Amino acid sequence: MQVGILDVDLCGPSTPRMLNAQDQEVHQCDSGWVPVFVDQDKSIALMSIGFLLEKQDDAVFVTDVTWGELDFLIVDTPPGTSDEHISTVEALRPYKPLGAILVTTPQAVSVGDVRRELTFCKKTGLRILGIVENMSGFVCPHCSECTNLFSKGGGQELADHAGVPFLGCVPLDPQLSQSVEEGRDFLQEFPKSLAFSALASIAQNILTRASSCSS
Repeated sequence: MQVGILDVDLCGPSTPRMLNAQDQEVHQCDSGWVPVFVDQDKSIALMSIGFLLEKQDDAVFVTDVTWGELDFLIVDTPPGTSDEHISTVEALRPYKPLGAILVTTPQAVSVGDVRRELTFCKKTGLRILGIVENMSGFVCPHCSECTNLFSKGGGQELADHAGVPFLGCVPLDPQLSQSVEEGRDFLQEFPKSLAFSALASIAQNILTRASSCSS
């Protein structure tokens, strides 16, 4: 499977660091920017505004990158609804995107922000594939027990209220946080963690819904 990742967060382009690609350089060919491959099999291609921070006049959109043949293009956007969201939706519209995945945390403030994103998606005609609740409990690094530090169930309640699928919960796992900070492969290093099983289940839900949307 060939996957492209487009990071359009102007204020905090963190995806290159998460994938241990922050020191990579991109270059242009006749057909556009050439993305960076982040795995040995060259199955995951990354393009981020973070690669171009010294070239602020360069626009980075779907049509500016030489992606090649992709099975999926994942666009990582900043929280809220900003110019990046509007520009991205308009750039993707000719390609008939499958939809959006909204991420919230259990707290009421975060749920309120995602309510506005739901409204944005509906106004722009973007299908909502589902909602994910992040930081849903804390996994103890010593005993692996999951404790609810915050309120719980905000993502599920929001999905039920909006009539959209709830894709699952991801706990706050120190192993996952460390892997993201250090650009390590969490799925390879911690396959028995609670966060791994949660992410795997969510990914399968997304693939199932994406398949039904495209058929």
